[in-house]
Amino acid sequence: MPLPFMGKKKSQPAPPPQRVALPPDQLEFEDNQIRYQYNVMSSHGVRLPAPADVPSLLPSLLEGFATSVELIQPLDPQFQDAAPSIIRPQLALEWINAHHGRSAIGRYALFILETLDSIDLAYETFAVALLYGELDAEGFPRYDAIIGGPVSYWDESTGELILRIVLCWGGEGVRGDTQRIAQRLLARLMANMLASQGATELGRVERPIAVEGRAPCPHCGFRQLDRRAHFCPKCGLRMTGS
Repeated sequence: MPLPFMGKKKSQPAPPPQRVALPPDQLEFEDNQIRYQYNVMSSHGVRLPAPADVPSLLPSLLEGFATSVELIQPLDPQFQDAAPSIIRPQLALEWINAHHGRSAIGRYALFILETLDSIDLAYETFAVALLYGELDAEGFPRYDAIIGGPVSYWDESTGELILRIVLCWGGEGVRGDTQRIAQRLLARLMANMLASQGATELGRVERPIAVEGRAPCPHCGFRQLDRRAHFCPKCGLRMTGS
């Protein structure tokens, strides 16, 4: 008859300690947050017969609205991937290299407009100015200041200039009546554009998609991004061989 094993009995594992139940509505915690809100308002497009001097035309549309206007022209292809995105360091570095020489107002406007995909410097030209509000101690627009101006590009099929007005504002703070003021500004600027000789309103503008591969412009040397282009986005002259 087999005898039972007389060895030492194995000790049972200790039961886990009982967890204290904490009702969510009675839990104490710290909450940290910061909210930024950026806004862009864009007008319908206005078609103009090809003017002789676009770099002079765009700032002239802001006469009576701003005292200092900065002209931002299309970028070279080396900066075509630049983006103001801090979580993409390589793209952010390209963006800083492309725009480090601009004014504080220009950089601030491009940061908002490019973040919200409201402008494409592959082919568009932008005249920007402070149109309403004040600057802070470092020269940057306050959250309730309105900045913007006319944006232009060349219609590849007709060679006419397409113009629209973009306004932007935002940051940390209370919005107040900023949107209402921006609407009034937009209406006045649109009336100013439509007063130009031969101007006709288009409606919503569908921006073209740049396709890399075109040779540099023989007139101004700008390295054209779009191989389909018939007109240089920088100087507006017809490309040879088009």
